[in-house]
Amino acid sequence: MAQLSNDCFAFGGTLLRLNAALDDLSTRLVPVTDIEQVPLAHAQGRILASTLLAPVPVPGFANSAVDGYAVRHVDLQANGPTRLPVAGRIPAGALAVPALLPGHAMRIFTGAMMPPGADTVFMQEDVSLDGDAVILPPGLKPGANSRAAGEDFEVGQPVIPVGSRLDARGLSAVAALGIGEVLARRQLRVAVFSTGDELRDVGHAALLPPGAIRDANRPMLMALLRNRGIAATDLGILPDSRGAILEALVVASRDHDVLLTSGGVSAGEEDHVRSAVEEAGRLDFWRLAIKPGRPIAMGHLGKAVILGMPGNPAAVLVTFARFVGPVLDMLAGARPVRPLPRWLPAGFPYRKKAERLEYVRASIAGHGGALEAQRFPRDGAGLISSLIATDGLVELEEERLAVQPGEPVAFYSYADLMV
Repeated sequence: MAQLSNDCFAFGGTLLRLNAALDDLSTRLVPVTDIEQVPLAHAQGRILASTLLAPVPVPGFANSAVDGYAVRHVDLQANGPTRLPVAGRIPAGALAVPALLPGHAMRIFTGAMMPPGADTVFMQEDVSLDGDAVILPPGLKPGANSRAAGEDFEVGQPVIPVGSRLDARGLSAVAALGIGEVLARRQLRVAVFSTGDELRDVGHAALLPPGAIRDANRPMLMALLRNRGIAATDLGILPDSRGAILEALVVASRDHDVLLTSGGVSAGEEDHVRSAVEEAGRLDFWRLAIKPGRPIAMGHLGKAVILGMPGNPAAVLVTFARFVGPVLDMLAGARPVRPLPRWLPAGFPYRKKAERLEYVRASIAGHGGALEAQRFPRDGAGLISSLIATDGLVELEEERLAVQPGEPVAFYSYADLMV
C-alpha cells in the first residue's frame, strides 16, 4: 500500500470551496491500490490500471448488417430496377464463403461474412423475387448495410482509458475483443464505522430506550461504496469513548486502505474521533463551504487514510456524493468524473448565504406542460424522508443569494450522484 505524502491533507482552517478542494486533491492524491490481473468474469466494477488497446479488429471481417442480398454496386442500374440471378446463400457463421461473380447476387443473413467482391446489401423487405432471381430497386448507396472489418475497433485503437471503472458497457467491449483478463487496480478496502452512544443497530429490540435512534448511516454508506466497486467492511457502531474509538481505528487501519466514519468529527466535548486519531495519527479538518455537510475530517492513521463525515443522513449523502466519493475514486486509481447537471426551472423561492455551495433536496414535477424542480417542503439534515420523497439535489452556486420561481437551477439526480 502506498503511503501518502505527510502534507497531503493539510488544508484545515478557512472554509474551502468544494471544486477548488477537489481540484487540489486531484494533483496531490496517489492511488493506494496495487495492480493485478483480473479475469473478465470478476472484472465488473474494477478500475483499469492501463488503457485497454484493441488487439484485434472488431468485427474481424466484413459482414452484413441485415438479412437480404449482397451485390456488387457496379452491377446495379442507375435509373431503374436491376434483375440479378441469386448465386448462393450465406448464413451467419459460415466459414467458407465463395466470391460473388459479376452480375449476380447472393442471399445473406445478419452477421454473415460478405462474399469477396460484394460491397452492398439490400434489405430483404425492399426487394422482390422472380424465380431464381431478385429484383433490386434503384437508389441504394454503395456500401449500404455492410459492416467493414475493424468498423467498431481497429487494431491498436484505445478502447477504454486508464482509470475507467468497468461497467456492463466496458465488459461488452472486453469480451468482443477476446480479452480474458484485464490489468486492474485491486479493490479499495474501506472500513465503515458509525459513532455515538445514542445509536442502535437495525437488529436491536423493536422498542428503543429513550434517547436512542437507529443507525441509518452505515447501511447507506455500505450501499454507496458497493455501487463504486469498493470492498467495504461494516465494523459497527463505536461508543463515545476516545479509547474504544482509537483501538477500533488502529486495528482496522492494519488491513484497510480507508477508514470511513460518520459522526464525532465536530468540535464538541462528545466528538471523540478527533482526539483519538490525533493521538495515533494525524487529522486535519476540512471545513467545506457546503450545506449540508460542512465538517469533513481527513488524515492518516498508520498507512490508512481516514475520512470523517457528519452524522446527519442527508449531510452524509451530500458529502459522500460530492466529496468523499470522488476522493475514494482518486485513492482507488479511478479517473475523476464529475456528473453533469440537468438545468430545470425552479418551482420554489429560496434564500441562502453567500460563499456557500448549498444543496436543496428536490423532485422533478410537471407544471404547465413542462418540468420543474420542486423543493422538499421541510429543511433539516436529519430528515431521511427528504431523501426518500425526492429525486435529487438542486445545487445553488456560492455566489447565488436567492432563487425565484422560474429561474434555471442545476439539478443532479440521485442515480447520477450514487455511482
